Amino acid sequence: MSDSNDDRWSRLATPAIACMTLGLAPFSPEPHVVEKLRWVLVDHGVGMRPIDVFDLFLHGAPWVWLAVTLVTVLRPAPKPTPPAPST
Repeated sequence: MSDSNDDRWSRLATPAIACMTLGLAPFSPEPHVVEKLRWVLVDHGVGMRPIDVFDLFLHGAPWVWLAVTLVTVLRPAPKPTPPAPST
């Protein structure tokens, strides 16, 4: 199955939209995922409750999805192997 370049890049649309909506919501005063990441990276997660961890995964999932999709789109397509000679 060979994908054209347009098909491969169009696979990024849904994860990108998810990142712009769920991944960044709420938008003010700062994106929620930024707040949670700062809490984990700067404060080492001190005072985080289970709901905060769930919230981090919820708002971080679209970014992971986008990263995985981007890697699969940018990875070169495998070259077809020639058929084995019949004996």
